[in-house]
Amino acid sequence: MSRYIAFDVETPNRFNNRMSAIGITVIEDGIITRKLYSLINPETSFDYFNTQLTGISEEMVQDKPTFPEIWNKIEPLMSSGILVAHNAPFDMSVLKCCLKDYGIVWETHAPYLCTVQIGRRVLPKMSHRLNSMCDYYRIELDHHHAGSDSLACAKILLQYIESGTDVTQFIKTYSF
Repeated sequence: MSRYIAFDVETPNRFNNRMSAIGITVIEDGIITRKLYSLINPETSFDYFNTQLTGISEEMVQDKPTFPEIWNKIEPLMSSGILVAHNAPFDMSVLKCCLKDYGIVWETHAPYLCTVQIGRRVLPKMSHRLNSMCDYYRIELDHHHAGSDSLACAKILLQYIESGTDVTQFIKTYSF
């Protein structure tokens, strides 16, 4: 499959079970074809740390769509390819929590790639933090902005592919 759905989420608090923002970048046949970003009303409290990290406050999301509302718009995208995230276990677990908390039935399993795990194999002697990888590949980054982070993740994946890495060998399955 040559369609990848790079995504990144921001969370409002230490529980990491709700989203305050999501960014999605679609790659088709080696080309970025679509970008989507949305703030999300997580219908829960915000921690000071998360607000400082992401710049997203409770006031900013009061009139934004809730997760079920945004899910209706993004589900076709999320179902249309292999999910990709930088430190994918985190983003996948937040997605799983949101689906479960709102009683949304989706896939029971989804294929995914983690650009951190690929990087540890491809470039074993360097830091695989998102900002470090972006510095290495000269990718512009507004760190902890879900739209920028998902675009950076997509560009890192494309760097791996363009360097000859067979990323399909790193595909795993996540259980929802």
